[in-house]
Amino acid sequence: MNDGVNGVALTVFILFFVAVTVMGFLAARWRRAENEASLDEWGLGGRSFGTWITWFLLGGDLYTAYTFVAVPAAIYAAGASGFFAVPYTILVYPLIFTFLPRLWSVSHKHGYVTTSDFVRGRFGSKGLSLAVAITGILATMPYIALQLVGIQAVLDVMGVGGDEGTNWFVKDLPLLIAFAVLAAYTYSSGLRAPALIAFVKDTLIYIVIAVAIIYIPIKLGGFDDIFAAAGKKFEQINPATEKPVGALAPGSQGTWTYATLALGSALALFMYPHSITATLSSKSREVIRRNTTILPLYSLMLGLLALLGFMAIAAGVTVQNGQLAIPQLFENMFPDWFTGVAFAAIGIGALVPAAIMSIAAANLFTRNIYKDFIKPDATPAQETKVSKLVSLLVKVGALAFVLTMDKTVAINFQLLGGIWILQTFPALVGGLFTRWFHRWALLAGWAVGMVYGTVAAYGVASPTQKHFGGSAKEIPGIGEIGYIGLTAFVLNVVVTVVLTFVLKALKAPDGIDETSPSDYTADAGDKGVKVELPAVGTGAGH
Repeated sequence: MNDGVNGVALTVFILFFVAVTVMGFLAARWRRAENEASLDEWGLGGRSFGTWITWFLLGGDLYTAYTFVAVPAAIYAAGASGFFAVPYTILVYPLIFTFLPRLWSVSHKHGYVTTSDFVRGRFGSKGLSLAVAITGILATMPYIALQLVGIQAVLDVMGVGGDEGTNWFVKDLPLLIAFAVLAAYTYSSGLRAPALIAFVKDTLIYIVIAVAIIYIPIKLGGFDDIFAAAGKKFEQINPATEKPVGALAPGSQGTWTYATLALGSALALFMYPHSITATLSSKSREVIRRNTTILPLYSLMLGLLALLGFMAIAAGVTVQNGQLAIPQLFENMFPDWFTGVAFAAIGIGALVPAAIMSIAAANLFTRNIYKDFIKPDATPAQETKVSKLVSLLVKVGALAFVLTMDKTVAINFQLLGGIWILQTFPALVGGLFTRWFHRWALLAGWAVGMVYGTVAAYGVASPTQKHFGGSAKEIPGIGEIGYIGLTAFVLNVVVTVVLTFVLKALKAPDGIDETSPSDYTADAGDKGVKVELPAVGTGAGH
C-alpha cells in the first residue's frame, strides 16, 4: 500500500462525490409531485419510473459497492468458488419474471408500499406482517453497513484519515462526512435521489470494468499468466487447515455447497426490502417485465468483475484485509487520475444502494410497525415524516456497525441477513400464487427457519472465528455441506405445509383476504385502491 495520500486520485474522487451530492439534492425537484407529503412520493418516487430509470435503480441497489469489493475479494482469497455470484444472478431473473409483475399489480391496486403490506392484506394477519417487516429491517441494517465498509476501503487505500494510530475522529472524519451527505439528500429527496445518481454510478462502473478487463491483463502479460499465477497461489497449503488455500476451479467435493449457495441466494435476492422498493417505484407492470429481461446484462458485468480477483493475485497485491485487494489493485495498476475514477465508482456504488436500503427499512417500520401497532390513524404526511426520521436512524445504526465493531461483525450479520430474508419467501411468493397456506402455519414455518438458520450459522467456525465463520454446514439427513439458508428454507416450507393441513382440518380461523384474482394482473390503467369490503379468502386462490 502506498504511503501518504494519493492527491490526484483524491481530487478526482472528491469532484465526482460533489457532483453526485448536488444531483442528490436537485433530485427533490425532479418529477416533483403535487402532493409531496406522501410515502408514495418520498419512498417510491411517485411510482412513476419508466424502463431505463427502473433498470438503473434496480442495478444500483443489487450491484453495490460491496459487490464491487467482495465478489473479486472472494475470488482473490479462495478461487473459483467465489463465482457462485454469477450463476445465482442468472437464476434469479427467470424466477422474478414469474412473480414480480404480480406483486407490482396487486401493490398498485391496493396502494401497498412494502412486502409486509401485501402479506397483511393477503392473509389478514398483522402478526405475520410484523414478522416479515422485522426480518426485512434486520437483514437490511448490516447490508447498509457494508456499503459504508466499501467507502472506507477506498478511503483507506487513498491514505485518507491517517493510520491506525491516528485519533479516531480524524481517521473516520471522511466517512462521517460521506454519511452526513448521504443522510441529508436522502431525507430531502427520497427515492428520487438514488434513482438519479444511479445513472452516474452504473456508467462509471461499466467504464472502470471495461478498462480494467483490457488494460490490466495487458500490463500483466495476458490471461495465461494471470491464471497461472492464481493457480500457483491456490496450490499452497494453509497451515491452519492443512489443505490448499483455494482452487482455480471448484472440486467435486464443493458441488453441493456451490449449488445450494447459488440457488439459495437467487431465491433470497428479491426478498430484500430494497429490491422490492425499486420494483414498486416503476410506473407499469410492463416496465417490470422488460427489466427482468434486460437486467441480466449486469450479470455479464459481474462475471468480468470477478476476474479482478485473479488479477490482484497476478499483480502481487498483498493485503491483510481481503476487502482492500481490489482498491489496492486499482491504485497499483492505473494512472492516478483513473484510480480516482475507479474509487469514485466504488464510493458512489455505495451511496446509491445505501440510500435505497435505508428508505426501504424506513418504509417497513412506518407502514408495518408504526401505523399498524402505534398510530393506526396516522395521516400520509405523518407517515412520510416518520419514514424520513427512521431512514436517518437506520443510517446511524449502520454507521455504528462500521465505527464501533470489527468489520467481520457486519459481514457475519450480512451472512445471517441472507439466511433470514429467505424465510420470508413462502409468505411473499407463495401468497402471490395461492391462498392455501394458513397464516399461522406461515408464521410457525418462518420461526423455525429463523431459529434453525441462526443457530446453525452460530455453530460454524473458521480458522479465524469461533462463531459465524461461514454460511455452509452439513445438511441434516443428506450428509453433504450446503448453504444453511436453503436448509432453513426447506424446513420452513415443510413446517408450513404440514401445519396448514393440520390447521385446516381443525378449521382454525383463516383470516381475510382483501385481494381478488384480477388484482394480480392489473396494470397502470386500473386506477385507484379498492375500497369495497374484502371477502373471506378461502377461495380466490392464486
